[in-house]
Amino acid sequence: MPATSQPDRGARRRTTRLLAAAAAIATAGALAAALPSSASADDRSGGDRHGRYQDVQLLSFNDLHGNLEPPAGSSGRVTELRPDGTTATVDAGGVEYLATHLRTARQGEKYSITAAGGDMVGASPLISGLFHDEPTIEALNKLDLDVTSVGNHEFDEGAKELARLQNGGCHPTEGCYTDKRFKGADFPYLAANVIGEKTKKPILDPYWVWKKKDVKVGFIGVTLEATPDIVSAEGVKGLSFEDEVETINKYAKILQRQGVKSIVALIHEGGFPASSSYNYDCDAPGAGDGISGPIVDIAKNVTPQVDALVTGHTHSAYVCTVDDPSGKPRMVTSAASFGRLYTDTTLTYDRWTGDIVRTAVKSANRVVTRDVPKAPDMTALIGKWNTLAAPIGNRAIGHISADIPSTGTESPLGDLISDAQLAHGKALDPQTDLALMNPGGIRAPLTYAARAGEGDGAVTYAEGFTVQPFANTVNLQDFTGAQLIQVLKEQVSGANTASPKILQVSAGLTYTLDLTKSGADRVVADSIRLNGAAIDPAATYRVATNSFLAGGGDGFPTLGQGTNDVVGSDDLTALEQYLTANSSATNPIAPPAADRITVVQ
Repeated sequence: MPATSQPDRGARRRTTRLLAAAAAIATAGALAAALPSSASADDRSGGDRHGRYQDVQLLSFNDLHGNLEPPAGSSGRVTELRPDGTTATVDAGGVEYLATHLRTARQGEKYSITAAGGDMVGASPLISGLFHDEPTIEALNKLDLDVTSVGNHEFDEGAKELARLQNGGCHPTEGCYTDKRFKGADFPYLAANVIGEKTKKPILDPYWVWKKKDVKVGFIGVTLEATPDIVSAEGVKGLSFEDEVETINKYAKILQRQGVKSIVALIHEGGFPASSSYNYDCDAPGAGDGISGPIVDIAKNVTPQVDALVTGHTHSAYVCTVDDPSGKPRMVTSAASFGRLYTDTTLTYDRWTGDIVRTAVKSANRVVTRDVPKAPDMTALIGKWNTLAAPIGNRAIGHISADIPSTGTESPLGDLISDAQLAHGKALDPQTDLALMNPGGIRAPLTYAARAGEGDGAVTYAEGFTVQPFANTVNLQDFTGAQLIQVLKEQVSGANTASPKILQVSAGLTYTLDLTKSGADRVVADSIRLNGAAIDPAATYRVATNSFLAGGGDGFPTLGQGTNDVVGSDDLTALEQYLTANSSATNPIAPPAADRITVVQ
C-alpha cells in the first residue's frame, strides 16, 4: 500500500488556530448582523468607506399631482403633533421648496436614492395640466428623481400619453408648447402589474435596479389593482391590472435570481393612519393599530424578500411598521400629497449578504416648509410655464365672499359644483331634476385671498382649473327613483363599503346618512327627498353627472345604467358659467351652507 505522510504537530496547531479565528469571525459577523447599529466605524459607513455595512439614503414622496406652485388653503398645510400633545398647522409644499429640501437632505450622502409612489401627474393645476403635465416631468427631472411607480392618474389620458411622458415627443394634437422638443422623463416609470391585453406584458418596465459600486437596490413598481374603477374607461382601454401582491412577489423572485437581494416596493395604494398628524408615531406603545386600509393586507402578504414599502394614493402621511408574512416588522411609508412632505429613510445595506438589515431601517416624514430659499431653477421653470399659461389662467370667471372649502362629508364647494352642473343641465334640458358630483373630482378649495394678478375674492380660470382639471363633460341621463335610491346606497356599499364615497348633491336633494349603521343601511331610504317630496321608485328622474360617473366610475355601477343620454360642455365650463351668472365683484357668491346631507354619528 502506498506510504502516507503525517502532518507535523506544528502544522496541526496552525490549522487549529485558523479554524478558531474563522469561527470567531463568523460569530462576530452574526452579532453584527443582528445589531448593526453597534457595529464599529470600520464595519458601518454612512459615507464611501467599504466596511461591511453601508447606509443608503432613500428619499421618497407620492401624489404630487403636478402641484408645482405651493398648494392653496388646506391643500397646502400639514398638521404637526407637538411635544406637549397639542397640534399645529404648517404651510408646506411647492417644488421650489421641495427641491431645496431634497438637495439639502442629500448633502454628505454619497449613497442616496430618490423614489416616488405614483400620481406624479394628473388632476394637476393649470400650470401643468394645460400642457399635459410636461412642466411636471421637467420639474421631476430637475429634482433628480430616480424612479417612480405609476399611479391611477398616470392613466387619465391613456397608455399612449403615459408612454409619451416617459419617452418624450410633442403632443399628438397640440404639438410642441415651446421651441424645444419635449424629451420625456429621465427616470423610469414602473408598471409591473399593468398588462397590455395584446402583448400580455407590462406596458412599462416592471422593475429597476439602482447601483453604486458594490451596492444594489431593486425597485418594483405597481399601481392599485382597482385602477379601472377610478379612471375613465378610455384611459384604461386595452389594459388589465393585476393583483399587487402576486405581482410584487413574482418580480421579487426574479430580482433575487439576478443577485439583487435588497428590494423596495413602490405601491400606489395606501392606508389611513390613526392620526392626521404627519409625525404621529404609529408604532408607539399603546398606539394600537396605527394604520388601516388596503395597504395593511398588502404589506402582510408581500414576500419577506421585499425590505420596505413606499406607498401612496390615500394622500395620508404615515411611517409605520407592518409585520411581513414571516412575522417580522417592515417599514411602510407615505408622504401625504402635493409635495408637502418627503420621507427620509435609512436603509442599512449589508455587503456580505447583499441585503438590507431590516432591524436597522429608520424612517421619518419631513415637512417641505416654505422658510427655506427657493430653488432658482424651479423658480425659472415655473416662470416659463406661467408666462405661457397667463393669457388663459388670469382671466376672472367669478367672485366669492369667503373661502369655499372642499373637505368634509358634504363640502360647500361640492354643493356649489353640483348646483353649477344642475344649472348647466337645465340649460340643456329644462326637465333636469338634480345633479350628483363625485368628491374625488374636486381637487382643491376656492380661496378668497388674492393671488398674483387678481384681487381678493376673484376666482380665475386657473383656480377653477385646479378645482376641476379632468375635462369631464356634464352628462344627462334618466334613472328610475329606485335606481336613484340605489345610487345613494352605493356610496356606502359594494366597492365603497370600507371607504365610502359621499356624492355631493345639488340644491333640493336631501337625505340622512346614519353612520351608526353599517353597509347600505347607512343611507336612510325613507329620508330621501327631492324638493321636499319623497322619491317615487317608479318615477323617472333626469340626473346630471360628469362623464366619469356616467360611466359607472368610483364604484357606482348603477350610474352606468342611465338612458336617454345628452352630453353637454365640460364641467369647468359649467362652473365658469355658473360663477359668471351668479356673482360679481360687488355681489360675490357666498359659500353654500352644506346642509343637504344630515349626518348621524
